Amino acid sequence: MAHSVNVDPQAFIAEGARVYGEVRIGRGSSVWFNAVLRGDEGPIAIGENTNVQDCCVLHSDMGVGIEIGDWVTIGHGSVVRGATIGSDTMIGMNCTVMTGAVIPEGCIVGAHSFVPYNAHYPPRSMIYGTPARVMKGLGEEELQGSRVAGTIYKELAERYRSGSVPHL
Repeated sequence: MAHSVNVDPQAFIAEGARVYGEVRIGRGSSVWFNAVLRGDEGPIAIGENTNVQDCCVLHSDMGVGIEIGDWVTIGHGSVVRGATIGSDTMIGMNCTVMTGAVIPEGCIVGAHSFVPYNAHYPPRSMIYGTPARVMKGLGEEELQGSRVAGTIYKELAERYRSGSVPHL
């Protein structure tokens, strides 16, 4: 299988981010400073309007790829390895999501959570802890958080792309 990086022209890759191997990044998505995406052991597919924040590591694992849906936020410093994350989901800062885990659509994984190997959760769940477990179901207002964060990051990416954010 040929390895190739395929980034939609409307996606944003921040300076210092590293993207290697078989990686597809969808329209309107963003990969921020010092994030590392390694599709060298399996494919990484990121949907539309998803943001992978600063210092995240996404790494396929011995043939097991990563699938990330649309409107997903992966918080600063998180590690995702060989897992599936459904659309409209938020992964809090400094989370670890291990190989084979499935986090379906409409979930929130609380900051600093550890999602173990092969863990599966129901849709629309608040997931938290070490190891992560379902704390409660989510209501409509809580489900909007991923879209709000996604919109903020899309607008921020446009500011960076246009050069309106000062930097050295």
